[in-house]
Amino acid sequence: MTSDAEAPAEPETRAQRRRQGGRRGGWVFLRDVLVIILIAVVVSALVKTFLVRSFYIPSGSMEDTLQIDDRILVDELTPRWNGYQRGDIVVFQDPGGWLPPSVRPAQSPFVEGIDWLLTLVGLSVSDSEDHLIKRVIGVPGDHVVCCNALGQITINGVPIDESAYVKLDPGQTAPNPVPFDVIVPDGSLWVLGDNRDHSRDSRFNQDQPGAGFVPIENVVGRAFVTTWPIPRWGLLDPHSEVFAGVPAGEGTDEQ
Repeated sequence: MTSDAEAPAEPETRAQRRRQGGRRGGWVFLRDVLVIILIAVVVSALVKTFLVRSFYIPSGSMEDTLQIDDRILVDELTPRWNGYQRGDIVVFQDPGGWLPPSVRPAQSPFVEGIDWLLTLVGLSVSDSEDHLIKRVIGVPGDHVVCCNALGQITINGVPIDESAYVKLDPGQTAPNPVPFDVIVPDGSLWVLGDNRDHSRDSRFNQDQPGAGFVPIENVVGRAFVTTWPIPRWGLLDPHSEVFAGVPAGEGTDEQ
């Protein structure tokens, strides 16, 4: 007496193989896309943290060099090697009391999350209004004074001609003088806006705890190019020639 043999398995059809292969292919494609997105986010975050960062200009304090709503790129890396020089245009966090208190409108957790992600990869610049942008006039050790008989600032006893970038109101030959006489301490900068009569800069913050100086640790980096709008694309000029004849400061011993 013999037992029934098992029936042979039905061969897999081509259609079934295509469906299974399609499911596997879809998952592989989705996995690859997610990996690419993750790598892009990580790379963008590293670039934003250590190399280059984007900001937009919320005010007219740097006109005509920068206009309201211009977008700029800030070099975070190079200044770590060679520091900041007179004439550099720098973005920095409020040292305390420079900006009026502001309350951000409430946003849903979803919108906050999207904004955080876009900020992480450099596509959103929502923190621009929490930062300021000015031109470096004095570096550590400099003795900076306003003003001589011609309305010029002097640095270490040498007057500088800022006509290449300072915006004047009609009929002016020099900005309205706001007297100051300071020696820039170690680890700090003295900064002014190019739109000199319409800039709340170091001059107007001498009564704050930082006495108008910007700690270098607050500086994000050096602005080096305008990226938007397209007709205004171009490198930002530090006007190094303005400061070429200024000698090095003698240090902070006088203070």
